[in-house]
Amino acid sequence: MRRKIAFIVSVLCLVTLVQGVARADNPIVQTIYTADPAPLVHNGRVYLYTGHDEDGSTYFTMRDWRVYSSADMVNWTDHGSPMSLATFSWASSDAWAGHVAYRNGKFYWYVPVNNRATGRKAIGVAVSNSPTGPFTDALGRPLLENGEIDPNVLIDDDGQAYLYWGNPNLWYVRLNADMISYSGGLTQIPLTTAGFGTRSGSTSRPTLYEEGPWVFKRNGLYYNVFAAECCSEFIGYSTAPGPTGPWTYRGTIMPRQGSSFTNHAGVIDFNGGSYFFYHNGALPGGGGFTRSVAVEKFTYNSNGTIPTINMTTTGAPQIGTLNPYVRQEAETIAWTGGVETEPASEGGMNIGFIENGDYVKVKGVNFGGMSPTSFSARVASATSGGRIEVRLDSTSGPVVGTCIVPATGGWQTWTTVSCPVSGATGTRDLYLRFTGGSGYLFNMNYWQFVPLASASILTNGDMEADTTTGWGVFGAGTLALTTSVVRTGSRALAVTGRTSSWNGPSQNVTSKLINGRTYTTGLWVRSQSGTPSAKATLALTANGTTSYVSLTPATAVNSSGWTLLSGTAAVSWTGTLSSATFYVETAAGTDSLYLDDVSIQ
Repeated sequence: MRRKIAFIVSVLCLVTLVQGVARADNPIVQTIYTADPAPLVHNGRVYLYTGHDEDGSTYFTMRDWRVYSSADMVNWTDHGSPMSLATFSWASSDAWAGHVAYRNGKFYWYVPVNNRATGRKAIGVAVSNSPTGPFTDALGRPLLENGEIDPNVLIDDDGQAYLYWGNPNLWYVRLNADMISYSGGLTQIPLTTAGFGTRSGSTSRPTLYEEGPWVFKRNGLYYNVFAAECCSEFIGYSTAPGPTGPWTYRGTIMPRQGSSFTNHAGVIDFNGGSYFFYHNGALPGGGGFTRSVAVEKFTYNSNGTIPTINMTTTGAPQIGTLNPYVRQEAETIAWTGGVETEPASEGGMNIGFIENGDYVKVKGVNFGGMSPTSFSARVASATSGGRIEVRLDSTSGPVVGTCIVPATGGWQTWTTVSCPVSGATGTRDLYLRFTGGSGYLFNMNYWQFVPLASASILTNGDMEADTTTGWGVFGAGTLALTTSVVRTGSRALAVTGRTSSWNGPSQNVTSKLINGRTYTTGLWVRSQSGTPSAKATLALTANGTTSYVSLTPATAVNSSGWTLLSGTAAVSWTGTLSSATFYVETAAGTDSLYLDDVSIQ
């Protein structure tokens, strides 16, 4: 069944855009309700670990955790759910707020869950070799248990790791280097009014501290950012000269606001900026049990204190731009109206449950000074398909291309469609708007633009010269121009008489390559009869040794239409390059091929 949130967001966004107002970018996930953000910086990306509030919840109904990532702080890629309650065989319920720490080449996810044996909250830990999982239970039992929640890990400069947690109290333990055991007992941090502020009108809980500690170190000072004074929480913080205190209360970071009565913070530095993550109930249908994660950029005061940060709908500014000439996942989204995500049979996630008028916004797409020639998308449809309108600036902005999505015979039966593009230049917001009949139209896995062929290092890549100049054959085969089977223009290249799968059309590019550069390849292929898988390859010979670089993934092509082969690859060699040959081959067979609009940039 389609999620209520997706439908409501679709309607709201369409109404807003009719009025000519661009949608905001906070909250940063619109396909589901997310809560309790735990950001982690790793290898030039921010990985955001969240909880997941089920639709229509009237309590903290949470069964799994989610992962998103971004390199630019505005376009977030959905990596799905790499961990759920089922990960912990001893847990009975409640996938609540967790935290991920990286150490020893592994990622450790600490979460509070109900221990089935005792009925109390316990802290479990799962581990993965990848920031996006999957995660597995590291112990097969709780790491620790005292009935309290919200774990957070600090790894200090001396290598000592501390695990903090607690509601209504505040605790820590010293983790061992293996990150799945600890030394010493559970230590309670004194909740003094000097350390954590004074709560008004309460004698049982005299301080402001409520839950959700986020402890980190910056410029030699330790910060403890926490949710304060339920049950209309604000975010406060304290500082200390050491990881265990003594703590001094410093004031409010984020005042009470929004429609969620809880809040939960995460603070990171990334790419020269500082970022504050939190949750609210800002999406349609949102509230205290249906929350959504958002982010703001901020600057520390000169004395190290944190300024007051308010919730906004604009969110953080973009870092850099997005490259449309490499494969981009369809689930990389700045804002969406109506779509959901789901696991894809080809790996990763895809967007789905698409209906007429739904759309995806991708922010800050850098097309450069020349418009790309075409747009391609990986799609599947169990119904009659629909159309992808490639628009700029808004869902009612200029249409630079329209791709037809056919019926493919299943929601996970994938094919690649493409369409010509014109007029996409500069850095623009890209809107993919989906249209068609009633009901669900199609799914989309990924997309990519093909750059202008004239910028290619290949000769006669568009085949429009009345000659095969520049082209040869790698191995056996015969080249000829054809005017009867073309993709664009008036000519294409036909290759017949191949005797081995590695035989194919080729060009010598020895003098045109630059060592260490990354090249984007795009070419259109059509087979004469069969359905081989084709790919573009680069044969490099340096110092007497030949190596082979796959420029595009192997993709099935057939005789009924043109298929885009595209990919990006780093090209390098050691010593003196004596020969570099670009060629097209098949995984098997010797079927004749047609080529058109071939480029390497």
